[in-house]
Amino acid sequence: MRDVVVAGGTTGMGREIALHYLRQGARVTVIGSTPERGRALLDDAAGLPGEAAFVAADLLSIAENRRVIAEVESRHESLDALVLTAMLPFMKRRETVDGLEATFVLYYLSRFLLSYGLTDLLERGETPIITNIGATGITKGAVQWDDLQSTRKYSVIRTMMASGRANDLLPIHYLQNHPDGRTKYFGVQPPYTRSGTNHLPQPFRTVSRVLGAAFAKPPAESVRDTLAVMDAQPAERLILRAVGTAVDPGLPTFDPASARRLYELTAPLLAESLPG
Repeated sequence: MRDVVVAGGTTGMGREIALHYLRQGARVTVIGSTPERGRALLDDAAGLPGEAAFVAADLLSIAENRRVIAEVESRHESLDALVLTAMLPFMKRRETVDGLEATFVLYYLSRFLLSYGLTDLLERGETPIITNIGATGITKGAVQWDDLQSTRKYSVIRTMMASGRANDLLPIHYLQNHPDGRTKYFGVQPPYTRSGTNHLPQPFRTVSRVLGAAFAKPPAESVRDTLAVMDAQPAERLILRAVGTAVDPGLPTFDPASARRLYELTAPLLAESLPG
């Protein structure tokens, strides 16, 4: 039986990935912030051959991420896949309970914690892979090296792009820190997708709904290329795809020196219990 964890797995692509593996008979733990959506997923999974579990958690909290790691360790003896999908736009700057900027936490720091924190379980899996769904292949924007928390001048677009570039560097420093590991890291930019959620305020919510209806793909279609890679993994440990097409790992957004620099800046934010 395969073991899979999906963070952000109650809607959109994450939900489709969870159901895909449940149909295959996997043991799947889904992490989400909304208990009602978690219960709906469990209802839909009830007739499938796999074993589904839901863990409600606020991934904006460092303590909650660590609790999730402990919960997963109690449920699984090994992991074959960790899927990272959780993301929300914040139109105004929001500080988390830890005093950190929310976009940076959800798009990078939470994924950092789960990736590093679940490595021991992944290394026990048969063909372990971390799938990080984000903006792989986009080169606009840059890490705000002198202002990682967007304290001086907040812009939702600028901050999301900066956090996206930080997330691009996560697979690089993860593999730098686990050079002899078996776990592969898959960074993927999916097609524009109807996620099933819309947390934007008006009038942006209406605009997003109209654009989504006209141009976005349903999650079941958007997830096909991602699942194809996860189920038939290439030989390399670093896998980068944008809308089904391979991405050049030599792009500046994957610069090894920048990845090392970001890791060294991240460490103080996590203080005493930094994994690995």
